[in-house]
Amino acid sequence: MFPPSPVSPARCYHPPALPNIKQQEKRVRQASRQRLENLRWRSTAKTLMRRLKEADAADTTERHRELVSWLDKAAARGKLHKNTAARRKAQAAKLLSK
Repeated sequence: MFPPSPVSPARCYHPPALPNIKQQEKRVRQASRQRLENLRWRSTAKTLMRRLKEADAADTTERHRELVSWLDKAAARGKLHKNTAARRKAQAAKLLSK
């Protein structure tokens, strides 16, 4: 077979070069903040869906209302695509009907 390579693939990774233009430095900072904000919206939507799945029969309508409200807000603010929000609302309604 092939002899082992002297450098592991993990060490071949080079982080992206930092920008040396002022506007690009600002864009890197903005993108970082936006990435965290979008992650918060996505992970909260997943958490609310999980809570709906685990909810007992008496609590499902309240959990469903909470999830649908969150998805509508996320779609309105552009944090989730409107079709993604609609698909997740349909999945939630399907869970509710069971």
